[in-house]
Amino acid sequence: MGFFFEALAGGLMTGVLYSLIALGFVLIYKASGVFNFAQGIMVLFAALAMARFAQWIPGWLGLDNKILVNILAFAGAAVLMFIVAWLVERLALRHLVNQPEATLLMVTIGIGFFLEGFGQAVFGSNVYNIDIGMPKDPIFIFENLVEGGILIDTEELIAALIAAVLVMALVVFFQKTKTGRALRAVADDHQAAQSVGIPLSRMWVIVWFVAGLAALVAGMVWGSKLGVQFSISTLALRALPVVILGGLTSVPGAIIAGLIVGAGEKLSEIYLGPFVGGGIEVWFAYVLALIVLLFRPQGLFGEKIIDRV
Repeated sequence: MGFFFEALAGGLMTGVLYSLIALGFVLIYKASGVFNFAQGIMVLFAALAMARFAQWIPGWLGLDNKILVNILAFAGAAVLMFIVAWLVERLALRHLVNQPEATLLMVTIGIGFFLEGFGQAVFGSNVYNIDIGMPKDPIFIFENLVEGGILIDTEELIAALIAAVLVMALVVFFQKTKTGRALRAVADDHQAAQSVGIPLSRMWVIVWFVAGLAALVAGMVWGSKLGVQFSISTLALRALPVVILGGLTSVPGAIIAGLIVGAGEKLSEIYLGPFVGGGIEVWFAYVLALIVLLFRPQGLFGEKIIDRV
């Protein structure tokens, strides 16, 4: 029983990180109607920026305090993601209002290729480390409840907690703040939002920046665990089934679906993998998403679209 809970806990912690990446897709789609195919590259670009700033700042400012250096590197990467958000709105979105969805999708693909090439030119293409001081040693928990306790990877636990804090902050931001309510109004109806004085351009900059901030946290966590390398951009592909499962318009759906996919991948690999030759963790989420699409195309928590004629 302890082994089951260990696998479940590991899957849930990975699922929180999937949720964080999926939120980037959902937030941008809800506010601007754009499926951001560049989200994975944004994770890579933000992680590259933070890793390189952490290397450059000690030389620039003569600092040797690792915590302060990481804070400044994170702040610098966040400012860079805001500049990216502003440029995306100024150079692309404002000129493509009411354009077909296929056009907007191609624009995000182009943005992704640009960020990948620009990031490689500015920050380099080597594997870089992000050391945010997360402990590596595993720990045992619930030793009094489960015989032998449950072995937890401390690094994954802290990474999941960081991601969970940001996810909760985003939920509070969208539900309780004036800007968050304005973003939800824009998501519901662009024209109605404009009619009551909500500036679409400003809202789009904010939501792209928030998605960039989520990408930065995801990139920081994954970069700390695996190193910052260009394969990080493929994490977005692992988050696509989460978006499909939860619904492209549902923030809670992205969170819950991430946990389902993370836990499902881990448990299926352990308990079903031996019967199918292994490797089920790679395609489990896609099969689950396909099944959901067959019976509920809008996802488990997405809004059902009804066309009346």
